[in-house]
Amino acid sequence: MVISETTVLVALAMAVGTVGIIVPVLPGLLLVWGAFVVWAIAAGTTGGWVGLGVATLVYAAGLVAQYLFPGRRLKAAGVPTWVIGLALLVGVVGLFVVPVVGGPLGFVATVFIVQSIRHRDPVVARRATGQALRAVVVNLGVELLTALALVTTWVVTVWVTQA
Repeated sequence: MVISETTVLVALAMAVGTVGIIVPVLPGLLLVWGAFVVWAIAAGTTGGWVGLGVATLVYAAGLVAQYLFPGRRLKAAGVPTWVIGLALLVGVVGLFVVPVVGGPLGFVATVFIVQSIRHRDPVVARRATGQALRAVVVNLGVELLTALALVTTWVVTVWVTQA
């Protein structure tokens, strides 16, 4: 089996995307899926397109799970949707203000501050903040598992189409 330059470059892009999930400088999951798209176009085979279809379903399911699971935990802890939305907005801004750690810190700090103001009870605010921290970890875990599923789907597709 001969491995093409495109295959090697796609593997590197997928590795960078996967690392980008942990170090949020790049849109990690999008980069992994996008690399699969590039490979499918370059391969131009039916198997490649089928693999891309499966990968797209995995990607979509991962995106839904990435926001569904952490959101449920926060709602169960009594954090309203508007607080989650505000915390997400502050988290996105935080990524640009303080690269790498600004996003998670902004998200968690916003939950703590808003819940402290709403309830005037530091115990309730700390509980909500703990749930927010768990939500960030769950979000990263879901994103990593989705990336690994995409990479696995790609490896299997490469193996099947070149065997």
